[in-house]
Amino acid sequence: MKKHIAAIDIGTSGCKAIVMDNKAAVLASATESYPLYSPRPNWNEQDPADWWKAACESLRKAIAKSGIGASEIGSLGLSGQMHGLVPLDKDGKVIRRAILWNDSRCDAQCARIVEGLGGLERLLARTNNNLLPGYQGGKIIWMREEEPENFGRMTHALLPKDYLRLLLTGEFATDVSDASGTGFFDVRKRAWSAELLDKLGLPQSLFPQAVESDRIAGEITAEAAALTGLEKGTPVVGGGGDAVIQTTGMGLVKDGVLGIILGTGGIVAMGMSKYQDNKGGALQFFCNNASDLYHVMGVQLAGGGSYQWYKNVLCQEEIRLASERGVDPYALMNEAAETVPAGSRGVIYLPYLSGERCPYSDPNLRAAFIGLAQGYGKAEMTRAVMEGVTYGLKQIARAIIEIAPVEMSGVIASGGGSVSPPWRKIISDIFQLPVSTQASSGEGGAFGAALVAGVGAGLWKNLEEACANIKVATRDDPRPANKAVYEDMFGIYDGMYAALKPAFDRLAG
Repeated sequence: MKKHIAAIDIGTSGCKAIVMDNKAAVLASATESYPLYSPRPNWNEQDPADWWKAACESLRKAIAKSGIGASEIGSLGLSGQMHGLVPLDKDGKVIRRAILWNDSRCDAQCARIVEGLGGLERLLARTNNNLLPGYQGGKIIWMREEEPENFGRMTHALLPKDYLRLLLTGEFATDVSDASGTGFFDVRKRAWSAELLDKLGLPQSLFPQAVESDRIAGEITAEAAALTGLEKGTPVVGGGGDAVIQTTGMGLVKDGVLGIILGTGGIVAMGMSKYQDNKGGALQFFCNNASDLYHVMGVQLAGGGSYQWYKNVLCQEEIRLASERGVDPYALMNEAAETVPAGSRGVIYLPYLSGERCPYSDPNLRAAFIGLAQGYGKAEMTRAVMEGVTYGLKQIARAIIEIAPVEMSGVIASGGGSVSPPWRKIISDIFQLPVSTQASSGEGGAFGAALVAGVGAGLWKNLEEACANIKVATRDDPRPANKAVYEDMFGIYDGMYAALKPAFDRLAG
C-alpha cells in the first residue's frame, strides 16, 4: 500500500498543496496566489484558469519539496472555497468568471425563491438550510434573470474544487459536504432535491453526481499528470467544502467537541453522529466527510476581522512601536489586554461590523463599544473586542447545543485569532471548557482533505482513526475564578440585540 497522500485547497486568496505521510505528518507544502476581481460593490469573481494554474504549480512544488516520488502517492484530496458558481458549456468550457461565496448580488433572487416556496420552513423541509446569498443556488437564478445568454449556454454548474476535479480526471462530480452548501441539496437524503429543482425549473442534469467525501471520484489523466507531477491513474477522492473539511482536519467528526475558527469571520462548528432538523434555519447543517456523519455550524461575520479592524483604526501607536521593535502589533495589543481583568471593567464590544449572520441574520446590525467611562483606556477596549467576539461565538454554540443537546467536553480552536494566548484563555473562561490548538492548524482545508484522501486510499479505516493522528499544540483550562463575571457579562451582552435593534434599524435606514 502507498503510504503518502497529496491534497490541494483552492482558497479565495490562493491554492495550497501538501504532501502527508501515514502518520499525518505534513512533509511539504506550497502555496500559489491569484487575483480577485470585484467589478461592482458586493460582487466578487475569479478566473477558474487561475485556480488551475495555481493548483498545478503548487502540487509540483510540494511533491518536489517532499522528496517523495509520485509513484508513492496513493491518492489526492480536494478542498475548496464553498458555494461558488463555475458555469460550463456543453464542451466543459468556462462561460464566465466564477461567482464566489462572498458575492451577494443574488440577494433579491434568494428572497424571492424562499417567498415563492411559501416561506423558510418549507425550504428547510427540502434542504435543511436557508438559501443564503452566498450559496450557489441563488447565483444560478441570478444568471437566468440577468445573463440569459450565458445561462442558455450553461450545461454544467460546478463548485470551485470540482472544476479542478474535471481538469484532473475528466469527471463531473462533487461531494455531499460541498453540495450541501449550494442551497439545492437535500441534506437528510444526501442527494439533490429533485422536488426543489423541479419547482425552480432547473434540470437535475445541470448538477454533477454527489459522492461521499472519501469515495474515489476519478483518476489523474495523462495530461493532468504531466502538469501536476502526480502519476497517471492516481485516485482522486470526493473531498469536501473547506468550511467542513477544515473542521475534519481539527478532529471534529463526532458530537461533544466544539470547533472555533477565528479567521476574518468566526465559525463555531461541531460534528454530528445523526441528522437533526435545523429549526429556524439560523445554523448551517451539512453532510460531513463520512457517510454516517453530519456537520453543523454557525458563522459570525466579523470575528478575527473585528480585531484586525480595531488594530488598523485605533492602534496606530502600537503599529508604530511594533515596527520600531521588530515585533507583531498584535503582540503589544495582547500584552495590554492581559493587564485588564475579566469582563473589561464592564466594557462590551458588539462585533457587528458587517451586520450579522448567526445567531441573528440581520444586515442592519452595527458594531459598538458600550460601557466606556472616564478612567478607561485602550486596554479595556482591546480586551473587550476579544470578549465581545467570544460572547457572540457562545451564542452560536448555544444554538448548536439546542438542536444537539449533548454535553460538551472541550473546544478546539484554529485560525489567526487562536494564535493569541490571551484570546485562547478568554474563550476557555467564557465557555468554561478546555481549549486546545493543533500543530496542523496552519494547513487549513488541505490537511482535512489529506486525511479524507488517506481514508479513501485505505491508509486509515475511517475518519476517527485518521483524526487520532492529530497532535495537540497548546491547551488552556478554564479558570473558575472568572466564571461568575463572564456569566454576568454574557447575560448583558445577550440582551443587547433586542435593546438596540430599533436604533440599528433607524441608523441603517
